Amino acid sequence: MQFEIFILAISLIGAIYSYFLYPLILLALPKKNSFEVSSLITNENELPFLSLIITAYNEESLIKEKIRNIIESDYPEHKREILVASDGSTDNTNPYVNEFSAQGVRLIEVKERKGKENAQLAAIKEAHGDILVFSDVATQIPKEALKFIAATFDNKKIGALSSEDRFITENGKIAGEGAYVKYEMWLRRLEASVNSLVGLSGSFFACRKSICNNWDINVPSDFNTALNCVSQGFVAISHPKVLGFYPNIKDESKEYQRKLRTVIRGMAAIAEKPSVLNPFKFGLFTFEVFSHKIMRWLVPWFQLALLISSAIAWQTHILIAIILAGQIAFYLLATIGWLSKTARSNSLIKLPFFFMQVNIAIAHAGIQFLSGKRITVWEPSKR
Repeated sequence: MQFEIFILAISLIGAIYSYFLYPLILLALPKKNSFEVSSLITNENELPFLSLIITAYNEESLIKEKIRNIIESDYPEHKREILVASDGSTDNTNPYVNEFSAQGVRLIEVKERKGKENAQLAAIKEAHGDILVFSDVATQIPKEALKFIAATFDNKKIGALSSEDRFITENGKIAGEGAYVKYEMWLRRLEASVNSLVGLSGSFFACRKSICNNWDINVPSDFNTALNCVSQGFVAISHPKVLGFYPNIKDESKEYQRKLRTVIRGMAAIAEKPSVLNPFKFGLFTFEVFSHKIMRWLVPWFQLALLISSAIAWQTHILIAIILAGQIAFYLLATIGWLSKTARSNSLIKLPFFFMQVNIAIAHAGIQFLSGKRITVWEPSKR
């Protein structure tokens, strides 16, 4: 029975580490970075030239709206360029992009579809700006966001800037994933204040062009950019006033597949760049990657071990019985959420349901990754 209690203790710590203990450690560590933007750059001549890169694959239904969204920003037209990297699109995406050529929009047509990062690299090679701003077609950018980006990069320590995500419903309200996203954004701010972000929002981020010298088409650009920042002595941060709004995926099966792809690509990134787990080379960044990524991917397995060990040892101590009862109640609430969409309007049910949905996807992704599955080409989720 001592062995079961030992497994229970390890599993409990493992299950809560990434979500609770890791943030507490970050809160306790000294805050060496503070990147408040005191004021925007008011003199247009002092604004940096921005290259706005949109990556698209068969986005004929959204591409015009996306380009208009960028054009309507309050950033001066002569201080930015818009490049649409079309990753082997076979619909009307390319002709629709060319309709905006008179407004300075350039189509970067990648004939052979090789994935998002490859398309981004093609645009990087054609970009003229010192600051590159990447965004997905489905992501809407507030009018003032580009000026906040420009002001942030006035700080020479900053190599990359991530947006903060906002999921919206058809009515413009924060969607069901809101609480989880708020937690993630808070955690990113903590990481940036202590050291540097582990990953950026792949749907909307910016970086110095020099950071892209080591662009790897086999590694997700949001992680690779954060890694390149640390390697080159810069930091990657997020900014609460640089927001990316995109609609929640209506089809739950597609949302599950999106999570699955995200985790598999993340695991592949660590496998491709194993040196990131060398603390002698990357220092505190290694601790952040281990805590934020590796330990989180292990959560579903810690959960399983915790349930089994507490079910075996529950009669040995009242505390273990309480732990088991808590798990049963949690999983019952998640099951109710799975069975009833209406019940998910209750936060007491919505949070357990979403947490379990995420961790089932993580476990599924882990099994697929270990079975050899890799995702190279990019299929944007239809929202």
